[in-house]
Formats: sequence, structure tokens, C-alpha cells
Amino acid sequence: MPNTPQRVPVFQRYDPPLYFVTFNTHRRTRLLANEAVHAAFVDFAQRGENRGIVVGRYVLMPDHVHLFVQGSVEFVLGQWIRLLKRRLSKVIKHPMPHWQEGFFDHIIRHSESYTGKWEYVAANPVRAGLVSNEEDWPWRGEITGLEARIV
Repeated sequence: MPNTPQRVPVFQRYDPPLYFVTFNTHRRTRLLANEAVHAAFVDFAQRGENRGIVVGRYVLMPDHVHLFVQGSVEFVLGQWIRLLKRRLSKVIKHPMPHWQEGFFDHIIRHSESYTGKWEYVAANPVRAGLVSNEEDWPWRGEITGLEARIV
């Protein structure tokens, strides 16, 4: 991404890094919390495993996505996010544009950070008033368990 600042070199030692990623729909339009988008997301994530890209836990909110992803040495997060957005756009029944430019990412450095971020993300549907219990939100899950990959 042209506007993405360079990573501080000390964080390059996380090899391969585990990213916590958030991206939004254009103008925060409610496009994502439905079966078609969820199925496309899960399919895309599962197909990535053949290329060494693993998605851990995720939550699809009506207007944004939170996910954890880790890739092989050749993995380029920005390219992967563009491909994911393109795949999801194919099933969104709404005029373009679908996506806000860019995304937010954070490198997870230890298992406590992963757990803490997940607890916050998993509670998003409750805080938004969409469900009373986070487990009742149907557009969340885990593709691959990532806890064992984190020091």
C-alpha cells in the first residue's frame, strides 16, 4: 500500500508474522453479514491453505471484517486483502464500490495478544446490539487454529 508506513525493523523477527486485520465497506454500507458473503469468505480462506496462507478466527460484521491471517515467506498481505475483497465483491448484490480503501493491520506478538484481540472482536456483534450472546452471531468462526503457532 502506498500510504502504509514501513514496519519498525525490530518486528521483522516474527517469521512468519501473524496479522490481525480489519477492513471496511465503502461508507460503512451494511453488505457483509449474510450467507453468500460468509460462504465466499470461508471458501477463499480454505483455498489459501494450499498456498501456505492460514486464516484463524474471524468475524464478519455488517460493514467490516476482522480476521487473523498468517502466510508463507512469499505472502504479501496487501495483495491477499485485494484478492479477498475482489472475491467477496463477486457475491455482494449491491452497486460498486464495495470497499473503503486500504485496511488496518497489527502484528500479533504473543498468544495473550491473540486471545485479547479475539475476545474484543468476538464481542463486536453484542456491542453493536445485533445479538445478546456472541456465540449466536452466525458470521464468525475459525478456519485454522493459530494458537499453537504463536510463541
